[in-house]
Amino acid sequence: MMLVNTKAKIGVFSIALGAYLPQFPSLIPEFEAQYETFKKTIPDTVDIVDGGIVTTKELSQAAGDKFRAADVDLIILQLLTYATSYNMLPAVRDLDVPVILVNVQKLKAPDYANTDTPKWLGELYACGAVGEMVADLERAGKRHAVITGVMEGGDPYVRTELEEWCKAAQVRRRFRSTNLAQIGRPYPGMMDLYIDETNLYHRMWVYTKQYDWEKMWVIADDVTDETAIRAKAQEILDTFDIEGGGSIEKVWDMAKYVVAFEQWVKEEELGFVASHYDGFAQGIAGKLDSMLIPAFSMLIKQGTACAVEGDIKVAMAMSILKTISGTGQLSEMYSIDFNEDICIIGHSGSGDADISQAKKPTMKIVPVFHGKTGGGYLTQFYPPAGPVTYLGITQDKNGNFKFVAAEGVNEDGPIFTFGDTNMRTRFACGAREFCNRWSEAGPTHHMAAAVGRHIDTIQKVAKIFNVPVEIITR
Repeated sequence: MMLVNTKAKIGVFSIALGAYLPQFPSLIPEFEAQYETFKKTIPDTVDIVDGGIVTTKELSQAAGDKFRAADVDLIILQLLTYATSYNMLPAVRDLDVPVILVNVQKLKAPDYANTDTPKWLGELYACGAVGEMVADLERAGKRHAVITGVMEGGDPYVRTELEEWCKAAQVRRRFRSTNLAQIGRPYPGMMDLYIDETNLYHRMWVYTKQYDWEKMWVIADDVTDETAIRAKAQEILDTFDIEGGGSIEKVWDMAKYVVAFEQWVKEEELGFVASHYDGFAQGIAGKLDSMLIPAFSMLIKQGTACAVEGDIKVAMAMSILKTISGTGQLSEMYSIDFNEDICIIGHSGSGDADISQAKKPTMKIVPVFHGKTGGGYLTQFYPPAGPVTYLGITQDKNGNFKFVAAEGVNEDGPIFTFGDTNMRTRFACGAREFCNRWSEAGPTHHMAAAVGRHIDTIQKVAKIFNVPVEIITR
């Protein structure tokens, strides 16, 4: 359940050559039926902005006006039969989103002896227009992709591609529609984390709201609903196993802050939080600082990516993975086990309870947060054995963003027990080579992790955002 809900808007239309329709009137109901069937294959997780069946330049312009007014996140174009590109271009020329050309034939194969011209044009011909469309999209400077498949019997490939594109579009909608809270500033000296928030808004659509810690210390002062606090305390106990045993009373103040943070997230429409506290951690400041890690973990579980050390870029990476996969865990390179040829990857601090599929997350109190002020609660999450995807976001010297992605396999075995999340990940290229390649890509200190293999969808997100993606290993 997302604390701040967003829903992608997908512009959908289809095209056919208008000259065919008076020649073969049976094509009209055929194409109408195919278009209605096609729209039903698009996941109901998105809102469709329907541009209709386009057979003229004027209809294409009208569809374009509709798409532009709706601020669509993606265009999906069904090719019903051959059509000239003037049916497509007016609908997309003023949009800065990819155009997905869906070349889906109705029938698996021709009945050659019994196929006449209208049957060929209506049920067996779309592929001839695809190259023409791409040529003109290239000349117009538009991003594009092609999906070829068949309607008869259903096509899992087409269904998967459409689902991935819709997930990728949801990332764009989330970045455009929610805000990022920056509390404090990045960890001092971690210059790879420093960022130009205006450049961030121009290139990644994320608007940054700045907050001082003084505001955060008093955020829970007005929370007096004991029923809500008690319910949240129980939710914390249900989420974490607390070292030494947990109780409603033990996590009462933490629950009070979580209730306040959730209300803050909703009011400010926050999809991301990047925070770092470097004060004296005394009094009310120390109280909040000690419980911030589990409090922010409760937000991550509900879709608001909370990154430690003030790292805005990894907050975005966490949000991308959470949006497309349902999990988004803060991570960094920890150690290499050269005997086993695996990388130990993890992080201290807040994390995603949804990734802790091997074991219930644990919470423990430590006297010192390493490298940081104060002490308090640490949370540890336990990702399952199996495929895992890592995503980092970095920038070049001109401020352009780049995605860095890798897939590996988490393996069972011993892990560190001092309270930090860590995974034993094997990569196809080996631990040493992975460390070299990942580091050479300049991914910054942190990356996000998700259960499963998601590079195919990450590449679609990158195309929508118009940023390059460097794949380290799969």
